[in-house]
Amino acid sequence: MELVCPAGNIDKLSYAYAYGADTAYIGLKRFSLRIKADNFYEDEYKRVIELKKKYPQKRLFCALNIAFHNHDLKMFLQNLDYFKLYPIDAFIVQDLGLVPILQKEFPGTHLHLSTQASCMNKEAVKMYHSLGFKRVVLGREVSLDEIREIKDACPEMELECFAHGAMCIAYSGRCLMSAYLTGRSAQSGFCSHSCRWEYDLGTIKNEELAIRNEKGGVITAEAAKEIAQSGILRLQERQRPGEFFPVFEGDDFTAILSSKDLCMIDHLADMKAAGVDAIKVEGRMKSTYYVAMVSRAYRKALDALEGKISAEEAAPFIASLEDVAHREATTGFYYNRGDADKTTIGASDSPYLLAAAIGSPYTGEETEKIFAAGQKLLSDREAELSAMHPSARAAVERDLEQHPEKKIKIAEKHEGWKVYPYDALNRVDSGTELEFVSPSVLSQKVTGSEYEFINPKTGEKLDWVNADHDCAIYTGVKIEENTLVRTKDEEFVEGEIRNRGR
Repeated sequence: MELVCPAGNIDKLSYAYAYGADTAYIGLKRFSLRIKADNFYEDEYKRVIELKKKYPQKRLFCALNIAFHNHDLKMFLQNLDYFKLYPIDAFIVQDLGLVPILQKEFPGTHLHLSTQASCMNKEAVKMYHSLGFKRVVLGREVSLDEIREIKDACPEMELECFAHGAMCIAYSGRCLMSAYLTGRSAQSGFCSHSCRWEYDLGTIKNEELAIRNEKGGVITAEAAKEIAQSGILRLQERQRPGEFFPVFEGDDFTAILSSKDLCMIDHLADMKAAGVDAIKVEGRMKSTYYVAMVSRAYRKALDALEGKISAEEAAPFIASLEDVAHREATTGFYYNRGDADKTTIGASDSPYLLAAAIGSPYTGEETEKIFAAGQKLLSDREAELSAMHPSARAAVERDLEQHPEKKIKIAEKHEGWKVYPYDALNRVDSGTELEFVSPSVLSQKVTGSEYEFINPKTGEKLDWVNADHDCAIYTGVKIEENTLVRTKDEEFVEGEIRNRGR
């Protein structure tokens, strides 16, 4: 099966490919359901072309899966030349109005039907095949048994199914809740994820007003809260007497609309047996760390399924999914609809923070320049002190004795160590234990004595690093290409998903 992974920006695209995705799907500005993802724009097509050259066997899909209004269609036609700059292998669409346009303007590019089209039966698949679609991304409500029936009825159509990531409580993600509550339409790419919010059942006004019952009694807001948390409330639709839906509020808030995350990594053999040609990971708005770790885990799981590696070799990488931000997991509709109906609370959570990305090592000549810059820094400081009046110099030296942190510290050469670009994403103090993860290295702990942070422009040792700082890491630890650095999140509690809002 093909592994299709998300890429919300150029860096995520690079890591999706490096960590095992066969294919990555992207969105271009304004025409994707993940408008709040970085997406691709301006001259980034040049970097995409270079990535495709680096990974010639990898494919690139482009999501054009919004519901197009007339003005959207006009804007798309005006941007056709820009779209043609990208090496796109397939377009993912839900709006059939785009089909003749794409077939005319991109004759060599495949058409894939988006899950937003809610295609879930064999006759619909046959119809889309007749329209020229190469692949259908089936609606998430379809079961494995139904997938088998569809594949048997239309074997020439490729079937792609979601295997991992956040799920939407709405039908195939076609939700009106965000538009209703916030005026931001999910079908235009502006979903506010209001299904993830936690709702408090209370009175209209924030005060102890009375709700009078038939006998003239009074129910206070506090009493209403007790009733909401008692579990005795239920909904009954007028035309369906006897069908009850529970309404329960626990720990002050209720989450009746927030679905669990999908995770099928332990059931890939069943997906393959059902006729699935490609599995898809959700998450163009997720972090680089998420994209890399999830891509790696599913790559290893698929390699084990295909006999390329053993199940024992794949097991620790599969288990590492627990280190990635996630909610409680479910198998969705694949086996039993009841599994998909269960909701959860809290935001996705992880025991790690992504600290940095490490680049290719500096050349020997570049490294020598870094150390030379450090020596120059020291000599310049010494020249500055020598030029001072003796009393002024003595005052400066006394201050340095009292505040040693002000002294210039430069990196010293260590046998076998190399200097690597360090793209800091979060603050890390020198001496903090780091963990290196890469496409083939599960996790490698690096103690504070095994590395130094240095400024590659000045050669100065750094006590801490942060995003947007000039920084390199100097270490004797062997670092694989595309290595990411993570640190433990000290606020994480094992077995507890922290509530961070959404």
